[in-house]
Amino acid sequence: MTTLRPFKADDLWAFNRVNLDPLTETYHMTFYLQYMYTWPEYFTVAESAAGTLMAYVMGKAEGVGENWHGHVSALTVAPEYRRLGLGKQLMADLEDISEHRHHGYFVDLFVRKSNDVAVELYRGLGYEIYRTVIEYYSGANSEDAYDMRKSLSRDPEKRLMQPTGKRIQPYELEND
Repeated sequence: MTTLRPFKADDLWAFNRVNLDPLTETYHMTFYLQYMYTWPEYFTVAESAAGTLMAYVMGKAEGVGENWHGHVSALTVAPEYRRLGLGKQLMADLEDISEHRHHGYFVDLFVRKSNDVAVELYRGLGYEIYRTVIEYYSGANSEDAYDMRKSLSRDPEKRLMQPTGKRIQPYELEND
């Protein structure tokens, strides 16, 4: 049995096994605490009956006007719990919050171009590659990211998720 519940500060001491994955971005502790404090409804963990953290999603609401949307900052599932549908469950929860609590137009996320498994997961959930962000992931494994989007009911024609084919620099994201 799996329980979805809000992330708690104590979870920071138990989620390393979920986070230790080369495709998962790991942030400073203050980053996680800021999300927990500012957007607690968007920070959810999947926990086993034994109390083991299996997966988590964290996100936020951002933008203005028709650009008001939910954003997935991180979604990760521990290796032994993959392919059980936890990612789909957590994404459905985040989409529901974006639609019904924040009344967003769409949900977006960034994913490494090389992460074929994640790209296919998101495509299967209705996301499209909106554009490419050049060298979004910096450091030793710098890489481009796909900016993927899925329209919510406020965008019935799915106009805001139509692929642009654009390649932009990370600093251009702040002008959106």
